[in-house]
Amino acid sequence: MQTIILYIAAALAEIAGCYAFWAWLRADKSPLWLVPGTLSLVFFAVLLALVDSPAAGRTFAAYGGVYIAASLGWLWLFEGLRPDRWDLIGATLCLAGAAVIIAGPRGAV
Repeated sequence: MQTIILYIAAALAEIAGCYAFWAWLRADKSPLWLVPGTLSLVFFAVLLALVDSPAAGRTFAAYGGVYIAASLGWLWLFEGLRPDRWDLIGATLCLAGAAVIIAGPRGAV
Protein backbone atom coordinates (compact mmCIF):
# COMPACT_ATOMS: atom_id res chain seq x y z
CA MET A 1 0.00 0.00 0.00
CA GLN A 2 2.86 2.39 0.80
CA THR A 3 4.31 1.81 -2.67
CA ILE A 4 1.06 2.83 -4.33
CA ILE A 5 0.79 5.97 -2.20
CA LEU A 6 4.39 6.91 -3.02
CA TYR A 7 3.79 6.31 -6.73
CA ILE A 8 0.66 8.47 -6.75
CA ALA A 9 2.35 11.28 -4.80
CA ALA A 10 5.41 11.06 -7.07
CA ALA A 11 3.21 11.23 -10.16
CA LEU A 12 1.42 14.33 -8.92
CA ALA A 13 4.72 16.01 -8.05
CA GLU A 14 6.25 15.14 -11.42
CA ILE A 15 3.23 16.24 -13.43
CA ALA A 16 2.96 19.51 -11.49
CA GLY A 17 6.67 20.20 -11.96
CA CYS A 18 6.61 19.39 -15.66
CA TYR A 19 3.45 21.44 -16.10
CA ALA A 20 5.19 24.46 -14.57
CA PHE A 21 7.93 24.18 -17.20
CA TRP A 22 5.36 23.62 -19.93
CA ALA A 23 3.40 26.70 -18.79
CA TRP A 24 6.56 28.82 -18.86
CA LEU A 25 7.66 27.66 -22.31
CA ARG A 26 4.32 27.15 -24.04
CA ALA A 27 1.78 29.32 -22.21
CA ASP A 28 3.91 32.44 -21.74
CA LYS A 29 3.87 32.22 -17.96
CA SER A 30 6.45 34.01 -15.83
CA PRO A 31 9.87 32.40 -15.35
CA LEU A 32 8.95 32.40 -11.65
CA TRP A 33 6.89 29.29 -12.44
CA LEU A 34 10.23 27.48 -12.67
CA VAL A 35 10.87 27.81 -8.93
CA PRO A 36 7.93 25.71 -7.72
CA GLY A 37 8.33 23.52 -10.81
CA THR A 38 11.91 22.68 -9.90
CA LEU A 39 11.02 22.06 -6.26
CA SER A 40 8.19 19.80 -7.32
CA LEU A 41 10.53 17.76 -9.55
CA VAL A 42 13.02 17.40 -6.70
CA PHE A 43 10.18 16.23 -4.45
CA PHE A 44 9.17 13.74 -7.14
CA ALA A 45 12.67 12.26 -7.24
CA VAL A 46 12.80 11.94 -3.45
CA LEU A 47 9.40 10.23 -3.33
CA LEU A 48 10.35 7.74 -6.03
CA ALA A 49 13.61 6.97 -4.22
CA LEU A 50 11.59 6.10 -1.08
CA VAL A 51 9.85 3.17 -2.82
CA ASP A 52 11.02 -0.03 -1.16
CA SER A 53 12.63 -1.95 -4.00
CA PRO A 54 16.05 -3.50 -4.51
CA ALA A 55 16.12 -2.39 -8.16
CA ALA A 56 15.73 1.20 -9.33
CA GLY A 57 14.92 0.16 -12.89
CA ARG A 58 11.99 -1.99 -11.77
CA THR A 59 10.75 0.84 -9.57
CA PHE A 60 10.91 3.29 -12.48
CA ALA A 61 9.27 0.84 -14.90
CA ALA A 62 6.30 0.18 -12.63
CA TYR A 63 5.97 3.89 -11.89
CA GLY A 64 5.51 4.53 -15.61
CA GLY A 65 2.05 2.97 -15.58
CA VAL A 66 0.97 5.07 -12.62
CA TYR A 67 2.36 8.19 -14.30
CA ILE A 68 0.32 7.56 -17.44
CA ALA A 69 -2.92 7.15 -15.50
CA ALA A 70 -2.18 10.20 -13.34
CA SER A 71 -1.42 12.27 -16.44
CA LEU A 72 -4.87 11.49 -17.82
CA GLY A 73 -6.35 12.54 -14.47
CA TRP A 74 -4.42 15.83 -14.77
CA LEU A 75 -5.73 16.24 -18.32
CA TRP A 76 -9.28 15.97 -17.03
CA LEU A 77 -9.06 17.83 -13.71
CA PHE A 78 -6.70 20.68 -14.58
CA GLU A 79 -6.94 21.06 -18.35
CA GLY A 80 -10.64 20.37 -18.69
CA LEU A 81 -10.26 17.67 -21.35
CA ARG A 82 -12.02 14.42 -20.59
CA PRO A 83 -10.02 11.30 -21.48
CA ASP A 84 -11.68 9.23 -24.18
CA ARG A 85 -12.18 5.48 -24.16
CA TRP A 86 -8.84 4.89 -25.88
CA ASP A 87 -7.07 6.89 -23.20
CA LEU A 88 -8.81 4.81 -20.53
CA ILE A 89 -8.07 1.51 -22.26
CA GLY A 90 -4.41 2.48 -22.63
CA ALA A 91 -4.16 3.57 -18.99
CA THR A 92 -5.77 0.32 -17.85
CA LEU A 93 -3.23 -1.69 -19.84
CA CYS A 94 -0.39 0.37 -18.35
CA LEU A 95 -1.67 -0.08 -14.80
CA ALA A 96 -2.01 -3.82 -15.39
CA GLY A 97 1.59 -3.90 -16.57
CA ALA A 98 2.71 -1.91 -13.54
CA ALA A 99 0.88 -4.33 -11.25
CA VAL A 100 2.65 -7.28 -12.86
CA ILE A 101 6.01 -5.57 -12.38
CA ILE A 102 5.27 -4.63 -8.76
CA ALA A 103 3.63 -7.86 -7.62
CA GLY A 104 5.20 -10.46 -9.88
CA PRO A 105 6.98 -13.32 -8.14
CA ARG A 106 10.73 -12.87 -8.00
CA GLY A 107 13.40 -15.53 -7.93
CA ALA A 108 15.07 -17.99 -10.23
CA VAL A 109 13.51 -18.38 -13.65
